[in-house]
Amino acid sequence: MTNAEAYDRGFAQLSSHTVGPLLNRACAPRLLDVGCGTGVVTSAALALGAEVTAVDADPGMLELTARRHPYATIRQAVLPDLPFDDGEFDAIAGNFIINHVPDTARTLKELHRVLRPGGTIALTWWKSDEMTATNVFADAIAAAGVPYEPPARPFTGNDTPRRFTELLEAAGFEAAAVDAVRWRHRVDPATWWDDIVQAGGPRFAMIARQPPETVERIRACYTRLAAPYEREGFPVCAYLAHATRSGL
Repeated sequence: MTNAEAYDRGFAQLSSHTVGPLLNRACAPRLLDVGCGTGVVTSAALALGAEVTAVDADPGMLELTARRHPYATIRQAVLPDLPFDDGEFDAIAGNFIINHVPDTARTLKELHRVLRPGGTIALTWWKSDEMTATNVFADAIAAAGVPYEPPARPFTGNDTPRRFTELLEAAGFEAAAVDAVRWRHRVDPATWWDDIVQAGGPRFAMIARQPPETVERIRACYTRLAAPYEREGFPVCAYLAHATRSGL
């Protein structure tokens, strides 16, 4: 289980950059925040007046979101299965969740099922070769000479705009398109190290499990590699897909 507080200080701040564009594409009276994490989308959608249902697989994330947002409906669910009726939501927003599911096509069909005809969906994922803010950790592990086998990424074959648009259309969506969103994540590198390592996510939990001298060696490499971005921030790019469920 991820350390929700550390995740909120770190990854959630990084992912918050896409919340505005995401909700510009998909915000309606009954909104499903799928893969809500610590609630950055839920918070923004509530502020816009939406009735929000937030789901996540991680109990710690849900506990934090429920504590902060008592007016949201909080449910635990593991994609691609959702505990909702057909057409229950007017809009679906998923901020960096589609890249974590084991079966992209099946997940999109399930999201299509719970969205009403005419409803909108918006989903984001990272453009992996422009994800400097986290790639710097993988580069530091490699530079430190530490054996590292990153977890499998089943989404890799579906992460191009063309392929993902095809999957949306195959799931029954229409007017599907994908936009690129770029920004610089400005953060103190030392703080960023602490929050990412303490979060204990699937990619970098291994750092904290190393012997202290190995952790320090990785950190020294990270400090060197992160230094060029200290002033202007880490350049980051995400894709934002949006589509509509057919009104028929």
